[in-house]
Amino acid sequence: MIRVLVADGDALVRLALASLLALELDVEVVATAADGGSTVAAALASRPDVAVVDLAIPGLDGFAVTAELTRALPSCAVVLLTARGRAPHPHRALATGVKGLLPKSSPARALADVIRRVHTGGRYVEPAVAANALLPPPCPLTPQELEVLRQAEHDTPVAEIARRMGLAPGTVRNYLSAAVGKLGATDRSDAFTTAHDHGWL
Repeated sequence: MIRVLVADGDALVRLALASLLALELDVEVVATAADGGSTVAAALASRPDVAVVDLAIPGLDGFAVTAELTRALPSCAVVLLTARGRAPHPHRALATGVKGLLPKSSPARALADVIRRVHTGGRYVEPAVAANALLPPPCPLTPQELEVLRQAEHDTPVAEIARRMGLAPGTVRNYLSAAVGKLGATDRSDAFTTAHDHGWL
């Protein structure tokens, strides 16, 4: 039997998950929890093989719970459930020790299959979540900052960029400074390279 803890801040979701998993012949729900702190306490008391945790659980979030369980109960694999549109970057999730990552909207059978996989040492990231890792991160720059940065290629002087764009030189300097700061670049040439490499230019 695979001993499972179910943790979710929504009582109805928590009860539904526990009830559906209890229908699986090889799964035993040994504990439930409503917030991050009680999840860790319940896991230490019941020593589950797998903890199914809502990423957005109240108190300690899913990442913090994972970190605590990885430290205090390394034999327990953590499966994080994510709400639509709130999936973390898979690399971040896996780096914290998460063994499984899938949407809350997944069928109970899919969740049970993931529980079995992580219990035997495997990992699982739902394909749609994994696909997000292939997309470039969102651009932190405004359209104006991007355009000024585009014009700054080949070290074009500020006065020339200002003339081309119909802006005051001080405004161009402000946009360039903002772009350099937001991208963590050393100068505008470095900022241009960073933006270009990310596919923003």
